[in-house]
Amino acid sequence: MTSMYHSTRNADACVSAKRAVLNGLASDGGLYVTDALGETKIDLERVVTNTYRENAAYILGTLLDDYSAEEIESCVKAAYKGTFETDDVAPVVKVGDAFVLELFRGPTSAFKDVALQMLPQLMSRAAQGAGEKIMILAATSGDTGKAALAGFANTPGLGITVFYPHNGTSEIQRLQMVTQAGDNVAVAAVEGNFDDTQSAVKRIFGDEALRERLAAQDTVLSSANSINIGRLAPQVVYYFDAYAQLVRAGEIACGDAVEFCVPTGNFGDVLAGYFAKRMGLPVGKLIVASNCNNVLSDFLTEGVYDRNREFFKTISPSMDILISSNLERLLYYASDGAAGFVAGLMGDLAKTGRYQVPDEVLARIQETFACGWASDEQAEAAMKECHDATGYVLDPHTACAWHVSKMHPHSEGVPRVVLSTASPYKFCHDVCEALGLAAPQDDFACMRELEGASETKAPAALAALENADERFGDVIAVSDMSSYVETKCGELL
Repeated sequence: MTSMYHSTRNADACVSAKRAVLNGLASDGGLYVTDALGETKIDLERVVTNTYRENAAYILGTLLDDYSAEEIESCVKAAYKGTFETDDVAPVVKVGDAFVLELFRGPTSAFKDVALQMLPQLMSRAAQGAGEKIMILAATSGDTGKAALAGFANTPGLGITVFYPHNGTSEIQRLQMVTQAGDNVAVAAVEGNFDDTQSAVKRIFGDEALRERLAAQDTVLSSANSINIGRLAPQVVYYFDAYAQLVRAGEIACGDAVEFCVPTGNFGDVLAGYFAKRMGLPVGKLIVASNCNNVLSDFLTEGVYDRNREFFKTISPSMDILISSNLERLLYYASDGAAGFVAGLMGDLAKTGRYQVPDEVLARIQETFACGWASDEQAEAAMKECHDATGYVLDPHTACAWHVSKMHPHSEGVPRVVLSTASPYKFCHDVCEALGLAAPQDDFACMRELEGASETKAPAALAALENADERFGDVIAVSDMSSYVETKCGELL
């Protein structure tokens, strides 16, 4: 029986996986979930013998089971054949006595590539025969934007508009976006932070008048953020594949437990680990690592989610988030599918900026999730300590997870994998400062300094940004985002 998807806030209106991928966000503002999650368990013995692409086909075929096997196979081939540095896609490396899952070996040097090389493939196949033109909207705190632009550029029938917070990303991240080639892409900076930007994108999805105007032009809006189930599902794969790598390396036996420490802001990356656990992966703990925008750490400790706090700009900008959208999916599953309960919490968040979950829901979440956070100073110390001890260079986001992992007690005999979400060369100025290297203001001079000190090479695509032409210079108010999207639908589709 084909799995059906519905909103976290209303379980009545069900759609197919393909429709959920195309819609991105449910019409009531909720996120798509399936009550079938975990009914079919993944065969670990099979996973251990599979290549990454074979695991991707197997796991995506389980989660998105109204795609045919042939469609999934073609999606996987297009997404991962020759697009990453190696066919491994996401290698696990041993760093000292720890393990690091390198998720930054894709075309834009960030973990988002793993999902955003796949999402356009899933979306284009879902759209075949639908007779719709699709405008993808993405709010980014740094990495999603470029990965989405690279994935969707020049895809027939699809356009993409990316919004990022003005002065809220690293310079390398900004250059990656504003130099993007493609006839179907648009990029704009927004006067506000990521939460302002993401909230405005959600309001655009809920704008019925805009929806009707676009429908008259056979145009629909969809999302490239991890609120889209087609963005989240591919991330489940690398948890299983990391486990397989540890088994093949003799670090664990098949069936042994593993822990993961994940730097996250929007909760999508770590939620994929929760999906993997429900599908049969022997996950001991999922440790959520935040920066000083530690709304998730407070929630996982106290059961109170409160975004009414000071917002900090940090050296880990992709985690500078106070509204963690994907947490809504966890609340649905942790409450045994109580959609009305979730809708009430999200209503409280919209009205007052906070909500509180009952003790029994928090206790259920804490069975799987632990947490911690790192200040900029602690992240800098983690980068230096790791490099001095092992020669390995962390980016600032991974450094938050490295610090939290070191501070969090290890379960006896259970290995822990730290997810590395970006190349250090995307944040080379802050990395150089942390390592005690010369750190000129010019990012590309820092890039060369880091190359010399670490005996590594900057990814070619990042180094090439030094001489790339900037195509996009729009800086707009939050209030202008909706009209901007409508204009770009007319221009690009």
